[in-house]
Amino acid sequence: MQHYDVFNGDADGICALVQLRRAQPRDAVLVTGVKRDISLLRQVKAGQGSQVTVLDVSLDKNRSDLERLLEAGADVFYCDHHFAGEIPRDARLKTLINPAPDVCTSLLVNGHLHGAFPAWAAAGAFGDNLRDSALRLARPLGLGETQLLQLEQLGIYINYNGYGPSLEDLHFAPADLYRLLSQFDDPFAFMAEGRAHFERLETGYREDMAAAAALAPEYRDAAAAVYLLPDAAWARRVSGVFGNDLANSDPVRAHAVVTLRQDGNYLVSVRAPLNNKSGADVLCREFPTGGGRAAAAGINELPANQLPQFIARIAAFYA
Repeated sequence: MQHYDVFNGDADGICALVQLRRAQPRDAVLVTGVKRDISLLRQVKAGQGSQVTVLDVSLDKNRSDLERLLEAGADVFYCDHHFAGEIPRDARLKTLINPAPDVCTSLLVNGHLHGAFPAWAAAGAFGDNLRDSALRLARPLGLGETQLLQLEQLGIYINYNGYGPSLEDLHFAPADLYRLLSQFDDPFAFMAEGRAHFERLETGYREDMAAAAALAPEYRDAAAAVYLLPDAAWARRVSGVFGNDLANSDPVRAHAVVTLRQDGNYLVSVRAPLNNKSGADVLCREFPTGGGRAAAAGINELPANQLPQFIARIAAFYA
C-alpha cells in the first residue's frame, strides 16, 4: 500500500503534518513545494489501495485531481481551511474543512487528534498570523511570556521560509524542514536541539525584514496600503510575513505586498484588516490566478499592466 502526504510548504501545512505523523507514524511520499505551489495533487499518481492525506491546500484548486484519485480507487483524507466550493461525495473521501477566518489547518488537526500536540498546533497558527487563536490554544499549556514569544517566532520563521517562487529562494526545502521538525514531539525541543537550523531561519528572517521595513508604500489611504518589492530573493522570501507584519501593526487597513517577478509581472500577497478579516479571497479571485482565504489571499501572476487596476480595486473594496 502506497501512502502520500500532500501539504502546503508554509507553517500551517508543515505543523499540521508534524502533529499528524507524531500521532500516526507512517512512511509516505512527501508532496509539497513553495507556499504558492497549491496545485499539488497533480503530482500524485495513486490508485487502488493507496492512502492520500492532503493538508492546507484548497480543494477547489485541486478538484479535478482529487476526483481523478478517487476514481482510481485511492482513499483520501482532506483537511483544510481555504475556500473549497462543492465537496465531492465519495465513500473514499473523508474531509475536515472549515474556512472560518480564525481557523487554520494546524488547529483543525489539533482538534482531530484531541489536543495531542497543542504546541505544534499553536506554532502553525502563529505562522498563519492567527495570533489570538494561537494564544487561546497555548494558554492552558502554562507557558511563560518568553516561551510564548519563542513559539510565535518559530511559527513566523517556518512560514517565512515557504515564500518564494522556487525552492532555490528558500533557506530550507519545505520537505526537508518538515523532516527536521517532525523528529520532535515538542517545538521547544527542536529549538534547543536543532539550534543551528533555528538560527539559520531567524537570521534570514531578520535580515530580510529589515530590508522590507525600509520601503515606503506605493499607495496608501485610510482603507488600504500597497507596497512594491523588487525582483530579489530577499523580497520573494519576505513577501508574506511582511504582509502579516503590516497587518498586525496597522489593523484598520488592508495591505498588499506586490513583488516583481522575473517575467515582469507581479506576485501579490493580500491581508484583510485584522479588525475585519474578510474579503481577501473574494478580491483576489477577481484576477485569474488569485485565491486564498478570507483573511489572507494572493495572486500568483498579476500582469504588469493590471497593477493600477489592482490598486484601485483594493482601495475601493475596503473603502
